[in-house]
Amino acid sequence: MTKKQYRTIILILGALAALGPFAIDMYLPGFPAIAKDLNTDIAHVGLSLTSYFIGIAAGQLIYGPLVDRFGRKKPLIIGLGIFVLAALGCALAPSVEWLIGLRLLLALGGCVGMVASRAMVRDLFSLKDIPNVFSTLMLVMGVAPVIAPTIGGYVTATLGWHFIFVVLAAIAAAVLLAVIRLLPESKGADASISLKPQFILRDFGTVLKERTFLTYAVSGSLAAAGMFAYISGSPFVFMEYFGLTDTQYGWAFGLNAAGYISGSQFNRLLLRRQTSKQITLKVGFIQFLAASALLFGAITGSLSAAGTLILLFSFMFSLGIINPNASALAMTPFTKNTGSASAILGSLQMGTGALASAVVSYLHNKTMLPMTGTMALLTTLSLLILLSARLSTRKAYISAQLCEVKAQS
Repeated sequence: MTKKQYRTIILILGALAALGPFAIDMYLPGFPAIAKDLNTDIAHVGLSLTSYFIGIAAGQLIYGPLVDRFGRKKPLIIGLGIFVLAALGCALAPSVEWLIGLRLLLALGGCVGMVASRAMVRDLFSLKDIPNVFSTLMLVMGVAPVIAPTIGGYVTATLGWHFIFVVLAAIAAAVLLAVIRLLPESKGADASISLKPQFILRDFGTVLKERTFLTYAVSGSLAAAGMFAYISGSPFVFMEYFGLTDTQYGWAFGLNAAGYISGSQFNRLLLRRQTSKQITLKVGFIQFLAASALLFGAITGSLSAAGTLILLFSFMFSLGIINPNASALAMTPFTKNTGSASAILGSLQMGTGALASAVVSYLHNKTMLPMTGTMALLTTLSLLILLSARLSTRKAYISAQLCEVKAQS
């Protein structure tokens, strides 16, 4: 693979993986305008975010077997086509109920990029290179949350919220064209993979029996779900609680996204000296501290907008380190069922994200507590899983050493 081919593939895979998150972040500044135009409130508009997370979680389970059976590109082309049509439908939504349903369809189309991109990384790169490749992908993906809310804020202010979805449709169409013309097929169709429900469930069961996958998929998903709690709660926290304008909110959101990008690139330096397992545990503790500080500040009422931004930046910086390592560790055990493993990993991430988003919306009480409390709980559970895995590994090592000593004696 030449450097030019490498850069082209990374750019397209990053764009595919970022398309789903872009559809999340870009319309957040438009929440107040959407609520006003559709005669509802921000909490109900937030349900369109929840339906999107549900669609991504369910859709990935559908696409996983499809990208294993038919290759990577055909499902990609179909899914991106659905995304374009659904985005145009969202632009014309006459009510919040229509918006919620069309956002679900939008997610079902866009999530194919998340499944296929992870599977193609496993197809094209060596095990040693995968953590670094994921970090590079995070850099490309990270552009989306930096610029998306800023673009969304300006589009809402100048053209209205409807045009946010027109822009999304245009972006998806451009990515679809790049996939057709520039992205190579990394794995052809495999007729040995059955799409009968019992065989799909068997493959999923094989993936879930892998202890390493389960540990890092679940802990990584819980850590990432804290971000979705932040995404769901941040429009209220910044624009109503702290009084920022939609444009200012876009910049604030972009700053925290920059923290995520910075963390993913700093991870490449950490990998030169430490393993992914070591990094994930240490940084998981830092993320836990940031979330706990946010919760403490929300309870005591001592947080300003600036203080909240600093702690959220720390949280997102940590997640930028955790995410590529957890993903790489979860995907490493697989070769044949790569698509299914990628689908379950993505479904877990988005499923926990959907739950976190729904909890924040349901508990909405005009304070910061629903967002910060959910973030703190999720990062605590993530850290406990990592600590438990570390303890189990250490016990297994000690037991093996004792057995060896007994055998020698």
